[in-house]
Amino acid sequence: MILVVRWIIAIVVAYIFGKIISKFKLPSLLGWLIAGMVLGPYALGIMNNQLIENDLYQIILKVLECGVGLMIGTELVFKDLKKSGKGLVVTTVVQSLGTYIFVSLVFSLIFAAMDIPVYLGFIFGGIALATAPAPALSIVQEFKTSGPVTRTLVPMAALDDVVGVICFFTTISLVVMKASGGNLSFSIVPIMIFLPLVIGVITGIPGGFLLRKFKSKIAVLSILVTMIIGTAALGFFFNGLMPAPVLNFMLMGMAFSATFSNMVGEETLKNITNYFDPILSFSMIVVIANLGVPLDYKAILGAGAFTVVYIVSRGIGKYFGARLGAKISDMPREVQKYLGFTLLPHSGVSLVFTGIAVSVLGKTHHEYAVIIQGTIAAAAVINEIIAVIIAKKGFEWAGEIDK
Repeated sequence: MILVVRWIIAIVVAYIFGKIISKFKLPSLLGWLIAGMVLGPYALGIMNNQLIENDLYQIILKVLECGVGLMIGTELVFKDLKKSGKGLVVTTVVQSLGTYIFVSLVFSLIFAAMDIPVYLGFIFGGIALATAPAPALSIVQEFKTSGPVTRTLVPMAALDDVVGVICFFTTISLVVMKASGGNLSFSIVPIMIFLPLVIGVITGIPGGFLLRKFKSKIAVLSILVTMIIGTAALGFFFNGLMPAPVLNFMLMGMAFSATFSNMVGEETLKNITNYFDPILSFSMIVVIANLGVPLDYKAILGAGAFTVVYIVSRGIGKYFGARLGAKISDMPREVQKYLGFTLLPHSGVSLVFTGIAVSVLGKTHHEYAVIIQGTIAAAAVINEIIAVIIAKKGFEWAGEIDK
């Protein structure tokens, strides 16, 4: 009961922080992130380890992550994607791999000069290419952004996760074989990518049939909530069959909603998204506040040269990678100039990848694990605050913020 009260307090505080931050013309999600950090185990401790490691908390969080995925999936209507599908894929791949190559090269040169194994630089590159979709999507939802940058970013959030998983796990598998003779199986990569998509399709097909038949608000919300919980339940089942819980619940929600979105009419889909909007807003608050919980504000004080290099090199890689990819695929000029700014938020995915890298290197190369953990922990705090502000400015510069 005490844990429930703590969580309710945290949600209310996050909501208030968001409202305060929005008064300064900044995205509410910055307030949610700060609230998570302030209330987390490294500060006030209201969101302590006992709460965030609680099974019920994790279950609810994953269900809400699945719900956030609806924001991506409802934009993946195939007849609309045909117009920019090829350009979207090219831009995603170029910006992701461009970031990976640039950050890896920068750190490899630094580590070679410091007599640190060069392969460590590629781990930094693998962590850096990932983008946390929730912060940028929250800006899209809060400010009702509309235009070519928004239309590119939303579906890219899903594709970027796929490229990130492939690239990171390929890198970490090769590094483990090289450095420690570990046995991290590369076979887990296709499972991480395709199983969430299969789960989403399995629940999305019956969901689509039901949503075509029942149109009232109560019926639509009942169907959506029931099917989201069902989707998450399948995710928990398959996670339990694996050595570690590695499935992406946001990807499941994306596949679920993309499936039913292509089965219902345009007007019906518009009503569905309008009805679901309050639930999506609540889900965003909880999911993004949770991203702030593991961030230690003291890491800002401990940030060193590696952290600065990481933030700057990743920002350069994301911006110019997105610009090059969009130019190659002849995307609109606004996309070429401003998409990169919206791809800077990073913390949730970076911390997950960092945890995996530290766990596989920690036993045999503890000193290198410390370098990774210290650098990314500090970068997660500093980058996320800066990135959220820059991402919002990117939408402003592109002229896509609803005045």
